[in-house]
Parts: sequence; structure tokens; C-alpha cells
Amino acid sequence: MVDDFAKLTGDFSPIHMDEDYASTTTFQKRVVHGMLLASFLSKIDGMYLPGKHALYFSQSLDFRHPCFLGDTITISSVVIDKSSSTKILKIESKITNQDGKILLSGIGRVIVRDD
Repeated sequence: MVDDFAKLTGDFSPIHMDEDYASTTTFQKRVVHGMLLASFLSKIDGMYLPGKHALYFSQSLDFRHPCFLGDTITISSVVIDKSSSTKILKIESKITNQDGKILLSGIGRVIVRDD
């Protein structure tokens, strides 16, 4: 998936692609692109919270810790605010690894369409 994401985005930074290079860095191994992690939020905010009639239009992101190849991630999201008049939901999300370490957190906003 990391290699495919690099091809899609053109981000071939050696920290993501070169195990030998990555082993000489603070991280010691290849790091998953932060935006690859963030892209999973699109599915949650655009398809599940609140559903397929949502238009995902805003996202803040904080990259807290690196994700490494082979990590198991868990995505959790919760609606923290909703407006009946504008039909806008504010969704707080976080992605954690198998050790419970928060890798990424942020706030997304979606509008619920009637069509």
C-alpha cells in the first residue's frame, strides 16, 4: 500500500521507500506516509458518519507519532457537534497503533445533503 501511495502521489521520500536509508534515521525503519493514514478518514467521514449523503469538506490533522510498515491501526471517530440548521457535523477522529499510541488526530467537518 505504501508503494502504491508513493506512485499515486509522487512522494518517494527515502524515509518511506528505502529501508537502508530509514535505518540510519531516528525512526530506524520505513515510515508510512502521514497522508496515507489521513486518507482513511475520508471513508469514515464520507461514508459512515453520517453516511453516503455526506459531503466531507474540512479536516484538521495532527501527526503525533510515526506509523511503521506492519503496524495494525485502529480508526475511531465520534460526532462532537451537529447543527440542525446547517446540517453540518463536526467529527473528532484518531488513529492508533497496536500499542494504543495515537498516530494521528484531527477534526473533520461534513455537511449532510438531502439528495
